[in-house]
Amino acid sequence: MHLLDRLLLISDLFERDMTRVFSGTPLSSARMAVLWTVHHSGPVPQQAIADALDVSARNVSALVDALSAAGYVRRTSDPHDRRVFLIELTEEGTSLMETTQREHHDLSSALLDAVAPGDRPALERGLAAISERLATLVADAMPGDAEASR
Repeated sequence: MHLLDRLLLISDLFERDMTRVFSGTPLSSARMAVLWTVHHSGPVPQQAIADALDVSARNVSALVDALSAAGYVRRTSDPHDRRVFLIELTEEGTSLMETTQREHHDLSSALLDAVAPGDRPALERGLAAISERLATLVADAMPGDAEASR
């Protein structure tokens, strides 16, 4: 099996696992991306979430609306600029993200257990190099982004 085939298989397995985990909940990978951004950045304007996820502010607004309705986030006024609303995790959202973070740690450990301890540093360096190269290839293939970075 070629490297790309293995990476696509891994991607598919992660996608199927997320579908299983999110089944019966209001969560999706896009909504979780918003939650991760808020979790790591603290209260943050919607525009900052849009920038971090490289999506439109309108798209983020719909995601935040759904997460707010589900009780995971709330909008609060920015004390420095009343025209801006900050998105912050609710208690339920914080609990979800703490649980998710633990589960990610546990899954990372379980996956690394499949690799000999002496091979783990090389695996981590290789995965970092592959993800960086793929990010560059994707950015170069997107004409609007390439023009903006010049």
